[in-house]
Amino acid sequence: MDIATTIVNFFKEGGFFMYPVLLVASLGTAVVIERFIYISRAMVNGEPLWQQIQKHLSSHRVDDAIKLCQGKHQPLPYVLLHGLKAVKAAEPRETLQQAMEEATLDVLPPLERRTPYLPILANVATLLGLLGTIIGVIKAFAAVSAADPSQKSILLAQGISTALNMTAFGLIVAIPLILIYAFMQSQTTKIIDSIDQYSTKLANLYTGRQAAAGTERSREKEHVAAIAKTS
Repeated sequence: MDIATTIVNFFKEGGFFMYPVLLVASLGTAVVIERFIYISRAMVNGEPLWQQIQKHLSSHRVDDAIKLCQGKHQPLPYVLLHGLKAVKAAEPRETLQQAMEEATLDVLPPLERRTPYLPILANVATLLGLLGTIIGVIKAFAAVSAADPSQKSILLAQGISTALNMTAFGLIVAIPLILIYAFMQSQTTKIIDSIDQYSTKLANLYTGRQAAAGTERSREKEHVAAIAKTS
């Protein structure tokens, strides 16, 4: 109860500008919760998925590889699904890469949406805290100028203390938002890097399969030509 009372008194002593900072804190919290849920759902362990896809492709079971990615809403399976459909259609590497690039463009905006608001809200909270402090100090000096000389030092100390509560509250809101923004950015970058990594692996694997198939066809032609000569 003492802690709750202290927090309430701290908030009341900060003055009017505590409420805009509280609004910023509420908006920031809403963004953080929504982004945390979305990014948590978007993350997938790419290596096990790739191992299964590679296994199916090595056995020429493209449909099985496609089924692994169908019905999944994470960005990585979504992008690989478009690449696998191009593999099934025996499209050239350029078409395969273009299909995965277009799919990547589909998943990037939702992945990065609203995250840039966090540093903006942090800056706004800091500036509102500073503005509230400046206004509070101005009011403190104005009150001191009309006060009894014996009370001036007490009133000035109280006024400055109250004004500094605004700076403290603004920083209390801003610092966690900046730290959470850095974490969210790192997680988003991790997902994007995973998409780039396995998209390139799929394109390289497909190119290797095409090259191997071309070599096999050349050997068959040479074998047929050799048989024709001997006959």
